Formats: sequence, C-alpha cells, structure tokens
Amino acid sequence: MEQICQANAPLDRDTSTAASRRSRDETRLVEVFDPAGALVGSEWAEHVGAVVRVNRVTHRRVTATGMWETTRETAHFVCEYILPAAVCARAIRDHWAIENRLHYVRDCSFREDDSRTRRNPGVLARLRSFAANILRHNGVDNVTDARYRLAIGGLNAIRSLRFM
Repeated sequence: MEQICQANAPLDRDTSTAASRRSRDETRLVEVFDPAGALVGSEWAEHVGAVVRVNRVTHRRVTATGMWETTRETAHFVCEYILPAAVCARAIRDHWAIENRLHYVRDCSFREDDSRTRRNPGVLARLRSFAANILRHNGVDNVTDARYRLAIGGLNAIRSLRFM
C-alpha cells in the first residue's frame, strides 16, 4: 500500500483540523489513491478499488511540563470503491465512534475486562450493552455515575427509567 501511495499522485485530498480536544490539536490529511495495475495478478486485485492514506499530526499538551509534544502517524486503509476523500475521512472517524461509545463504556463503566466469566461471556456482554443503551435512552451522559445512583436509589430509581 505504501508503494502505491508513493508511486501515484492522489486522486482526492481532504484536510481537517480538530483543535482543543482533550488537550490536543490534531490535523489529518486524507488522500485517496487508485491502485490501478499495481495489484494485477494478486488475490487482492478484485477487492481493492482504492487505497486511502491518512497522515495525522497531533500536538498533545504534556501536563507535567506544560509543553506541547508533537507526534506524526501514517495509516493506510483499503476500500472496495474509489470514494471522495471527505467521505473516507468521515468513515474512518465514525469507525472510532463505535469504540468510544460502546467498548470504552463497557470496559470502564462496567469493568468488562475485569470480569471472571469464562463460559459464555457474550451473554453478559450483551446485557451490559442493553444496560448502556437503556441508560442512553434515558438521557444519561455519565454511565458510571448513573449506575451508582441507581444502586443507591433502589427500586424507585429503576422504576423511573423508560425502557421504550
């Protein structure tokens, strides 16, 4: 993928900047490349229609020193079709929304990684997801705090929840 990006000019580019998000500023350059004949004869030729390269430059404020630390990262993605760079950028960002809204909440608020369940852990994972969805449906932003308040409030607090 790197060789395809180095050998060809991008078909489309999109630059986005996210400032002041959790003490960091990030600039992303998303470029879409046509692999053309680079994959001919390989098993990937019919599956890869475009190569997407994302260059991230992140400035993160180090709280101990108050200075800014800069990191640079390049990631490559493949896509079945050639799409505009802005669409690819949105799809890549939206993918991480799943991680942040579901897996992070289950790991931190429900302490899923500390679970000792070894038989059918998927059942409890689904129950945690149901619980998180019910809390979100009721307008809860902080799942950990809501769980604590429901535990203290007892049945009256649970009765106050809307399930549909």
